[in-house]
Amino acid sequence: MKKSIIWLLTGVMAITFGALLYFQIMYLENMVKMRDAQFSEIVHRCLGATGAYLEKRETMHFLQEDIAVLESSILEFDNESSSGYGLSSAVIDSINGVLSQQTKELGLKEPSFDAPISRQRQIDNIQSRYRNMQQTLRGQYLYQKGLLNEVILSILRDAGQRPPKERADSVIIRDYLRNELESSGLTMPFNFSVTNTRGQLIYYTMGFDGAPKQSIYSQTLFPNTGSPLRLNVEFPQKNRFVFSSVRFIIPTLIFTLILLIVFLYTIIMAFRQKKLSEIKTDFIHNMTHELKTPISTISLASQMLNDASVRKSESSLNRLAGVISDETKRLQFQVEKVLQMSVFDNSDSSVKMAECDANAIIQTVVDTFKIKVEKFGGTISCRLDAENSLVMVDQMHFTNIIHNLLDNAIKYRDEDRAPHLMISTDNTNKKTLRIKISDNGIGIKKEDIKRIFDKFYRVHTGNRHDVKGFGLGLAYVKKMVEIFNGSITAESEFGKGSTFIITLPLI
Repeated sequence: MKKSIIWLLTGVMAITFGALLYFQIMYLENMVKMRDAQFSEIVHRCLGATGAYLEKRETMHFLQEDIAVLESSILEFDNESSSGYGLSSAVIDSINGVLSQQTKELGLKEPSFDAPISRQRQIDNIQSRYRNMQQTLRGQYLYQKGLLNEVILSILRDAGQRPPKERADSVIIRDYLRNELESSGLTMPFNFSVTNTRGQLIYYTMGFDGAPKQSIYSQTLFPNTGSPLRLNVEFPQKNRFVFSSVRFIIPTLIFTLILLIVFLYTIIMAFRQKKLSEIKTDFIHNMTHELKTPISTISLASQMLNDASVRKSESSLNRLAGVISDETKRLQFQVEKVLQMSVFDNSDSSVKMAECDANAIIQTVVDTFKIKVEKFGGTISCRLDAENSLVMVDQMHFTNIIHNLLDNAIKYRDEDRAPHLMISTDNTNKKTLRIKISDNGIGIKKEDIKRIFDKFYRVHTGNRHDVKGFGLGLAYVKKMVEIFNGSITAESEFGKGSTFIITLPLI
């Protein structure tokens, strides 16, 4: 698949996931806002009902205090008047009864033509009594209205003088507010306090901290009377109520994020695999070319050995033997590179663990490597101080590890001075074998030393073009050391040299 197609699919999927996450977050935010507004509306309605209830109780309190005055006034007025008090149904029934009785009397009485003056007087008397009764009822109404006005004025005048704890009783507020909230569907604990208009705290329930929060709701009590109070209510579990209705969308949001992470990981792995595939392809092409050269040289040398004249010349035989030996080593080196490549694909199948003497293997590698070091005018020292050097490793891979580290020391030598290599072993920790390989080469920069064990990573060597490779050597070393249950670290100072330390568990 082309990179352009991968990038196109990546862009489309990224836009899709981004839009999906955006809409989910917007829906979640709108649901939370709507739920919060619904909660606030219910609380304010319940607080308003509580304030109205307290005002009714205060009005009832003043009416009960003045009831004795009203009753005594009514009794005194009843002594002066023969009718009832107020515009009650009893008074109206009494008036209707008197009128109906008089009408009945007039209707039942036989008319007398001998006494017309007496009948006219009787009618005038009834009308006069009716007018007097109307005046009496009007006076009773005005008197009662005046008494009620007195009560209202006393409420407006004396309400502010009552103690705040009597006006707003904590038990009454808690019980009535709880009933209102439960009837509205809010069954959750709450704390409240009562303050005056200046914000001074009068009393508060346990758990009310008074800190300004969005979950605190306030309601003015007795706003139309003197010295109004303020009721403050907070809900510690408000967020639980608000998010209870949107809880179902959180798992979908999490699953979307998981899908996004998996998608990003898949894309990264696709690009990485494509890069590895390209590198492997180049590696195979280069390796094929590198293998053809020594094979053709060995083939040519073999053909020359078949010539009788060449076999008679000892110098020619020695020269051809040297060529075959060099090309064989070169071919072996290329095969080791292929072997290193296969380790990353299937390390378990190519590793055969066995008990080995690390000192003996290291000594063998050093002996064969001396010629290469001396070719550049350098030296290699070996100090095998480890008394116990038995480790469980694959002998071939362990040999390659030591060879790769020594070969890197020669590759990255300082051109201005002869290379000097030092390899040592010790048992500083009685349970492990420590192997140190040091050189006086060009060293490694701090920004590179953290990545030198990454696969296909190569340190920049400036204008030097004689250092060839594919960035697999140190990655292979680290991979095999970890398979041997060991560890490897690198220490370096740029321009002075490097030291690699391998630690392996002893048998």
